[in-house]
Amino acid sequence: MRLLLVGCEYVGATTVAHAIDDWMFEKMGARFSLIHEHWKIPHTSGHPDDTTPEEQAWLLQASPKFKEMHQRHSLYYHVQFNTFNTHDGMVVGGHIEEAVYAPMFFGYGGKGEPHDRELVAHQVENTILHFTQDTVIVHLTANTDVIAQRLRDDPHENGIISEGDIDGVKARFGELVAWSLLSRKIEINNSGDLSDTMEQFVRKIEPFLTDTDRSRLAAHSILG
Repeated sequence: MRLLLVGCEYVGATTVAHAIDDWMFEKMGARFSLIHEHWKIPHTSGHPDDTTPEEQAWLLQASPKFKEMHQRHSLYYHVQFNTFNTHDGMVVGGHIEEAVYAPMFFGYGGKGEPHDRELVAHQVENTILHFTQDTVIVHLTANTDVIAQRLRDDPHENGIISEGDIDGVKARFGELVAWSLLSRKIEINNSGDLSDTMEQFVRKIEPFLTDTDRSRLAAHSILG
């Protein structure tokens, strides 16, 4: 199973990613070796992020040119290095998240600028498609009032968005998911209970399960 989970900050992508990993272990007896989620500046390393507050402050103060280079190299590395060319790979955010946040909040990658993030996104996706046609974009959404409440209740350290940004960011994720060259896409609303979200995922991912996924489901069912 190869998944790219994307959606507005506070949509619950981290929680859903780990729930999918648990579901795969329960139903297939396998887990993702890593969940790659490190594209939100300044949280840009580790699984999960392991940057110190001092390092985060340093990166936030860096120039747009440096931020752009740092993020682009990370994207190119991860798309080349077995994230999508093995049986299982999960990325949270990745090039779509970068294409949303970079022009809106970090001063680089806009249309017509060097390393326009829309163009970089298609470069990344063409590389993914070189390895596999099986990657599924899981577009996570949530109601605006739900996202705003999560932001108020549990603000992220050095978070990116504020309440006034939510609708614009949600819309941009929708545009870039539609723009994506990856044709396998599902949309899941994560406004309610995680059990409801997972019910949506299990139902919508079924047409896109690979032969390997189906074999593991069958084998695990027999063994279980």
